[in-house]
Amino acid sequence: MAPHQLSGPHLPPARGEATHLVVLAHGYGADGNDLIGLAPMWQRLLPTVAFVAPNAPQPCSAGFGYQWFPISRIDPQEMARGVEGAAATLENFLEAELMRLHLTGDKLALVGFSQGTMMSLHVGLKRAVKPAAIIGYSGLLADQKPQAGADAPPVLLIHGDADPMIPVGALFASAATLGGAGVAVQWHISPGVGHSIDEVGLSLGGEFLARAFRGQLARKDAQISCPVA
Repeated sequence: MAPHQLSGPHLPPARGEATHLVVLAHGYGADGNDLIGLAPMWQRLLPTVAFVAPNAPQPCSAGFGYQWFPISRIDPQEMARGVEGAAATLENFLEAELMRLHLTGDKLALVGFSQGTMMSLHVGLKRAVKPAAIIGYSGLLADQKPQAGADAPPVLLIHGDADPMIPVGALFASAATLGGAGVAVQWHISPGVGHSIDEVGLSLGGEFLARAFRGQLARKDAQISCPVA
């Protein structure tokens, strides 16, 4: 069976032809409209970047929105099976969007929220041509043995310390595993923030993307795991 064809809201570059692409992967029970609203807030820093926020392939089991895969509990094995099962669908979407914009894979960045973070980390780290960056909000690394090499993309993880859905400890566990695999990881804890993105986290994400697209973030410095202010 062919992978599901994804669709969702787009935002073209504010100026000229697209030089880069940011794909926003939403969380469980949401849709692309939930994250495309981040794009206008980043366009001041990224005027030549195109944004797209696909709807996940399955109607959500909770009865509203969409899901990348079913979740009954935050269980490592269940998460690992889920991201692996949905990976081809997201990968095919990335290739189609890059082709549509006449861009190569290194001009891509993945931004995920919650379940979308799981997907972005899993797919981004396994791509043959690695993206320029991966940002994960309020999520976790589903792979306990991530595939990362010297060309692994830089990663930024951001999490609220009052998150009732995915505890903030998931950030530290994910950062430690990624760092141990040789990924350059930065992270930020948002005080008093629940399962959401605050203004500081939004600002840090935009700056991270801008630096990544300018080639200013380390790819080859192994085992970097550090907080960002």
